[in-house]
Amino acid sequence: MRLDDEEMSDNVEKRSGGGMRNIGIGGGIGGIIIIVLAMLFKQDPQQVMQAVQQVQGSGEGQGGTAEKLTKENASPFEVMSSKVLRSTERVWKLEFQQKNKTYEVPRMVSFEKGTESGCGFAESAMGPFYCPADHRVYLDVSFFNELEQQFGVKGDFAKAYVIAHEVGHHVQNLLGISGRMQAMRSRLSEKEYNKLSVMLELQADFLAGVWAYRANQIKPFLDPGDIESGLNAASAVGDDRLQQASTGQVVPDAFTHGTSAQRMFWFKKGFESGDVSQGDTGIGLGSW
Repeated sequence: MRLDDEEMSDNVEKRSGGGMRNIGIGGGIGGIIIIVLAMLFKQDPQQVMQAVQQVQGSGEGQGGTAEKLTKENASPFEVMSSKVLRSTERVWKLEFQQKNKTYEVPRMVSFEKGTESGCGFAESAMGPFYCPADHRVYLDVSFFNELEQQFGVKGDFAKAYVIAHEVGHHVQNLLGISGRMQAMRSRLSEKEYNKLSVMLELQADFLAGVWAYRANQIKPFLDPGDIESGLNAASAVGDDRLQQASTGQVVPDAFTHGTSAQRMFWFKKGFESGDVSQGDTGIGLGSW
């Protein structure tokens, strides 16, 4: 993946020195979140999911520092992630303009140890997630090291896929898709809601694929093997693969993100079509 000619986004905040406490995600629609987390820290994913759903962000955290991310204070990963965000800004602004809509760019927060979000307090173990309450993508930089070391997912494009997936959740939020889903939550059983959650996550995978296609058209940046890297990342976080590895069995009714095959299919469909209108995974396209 070639990003040397790409600019860094002006919408990235670097935070450090945050405290540690429990977390309430607020809606639970983060992209690669709790199940991956459980795997990274050798815990039962189902138990972790239940625990997180019950926590409301109690406890006190220590203060930290926040500053705008610049070339001078950014790590190599943060430079890369900022450039990916800039690319998503360009793509989605153009896509929304074609529909006579205005794209409100999200902000991105790079953090370690923990930080406040509009969806509760994010611990360092949280990994990447999108918070619809404050329109921010939160990246725990250590997560990506774990993704490579524990899952063998290598390459910058695999990391870019994760960021684009979280931005996909922002697109869903702007179109009213995620809000409509949350409004239905109290009327659905856990099994029914899990099915909707899978559809939401697969659509975010699709939107990540659309970004890759459109961004490469505007400013070619893909190298041979990059898409395979993205597909490997999608496969690595399939519910079936993670459940099998952690418990030795697969429980489809507990899926919240989709199988490896489903995640690969929808990412690939987004990349091959580059057409948002083909991304209805079963929950519609909102105001698109």
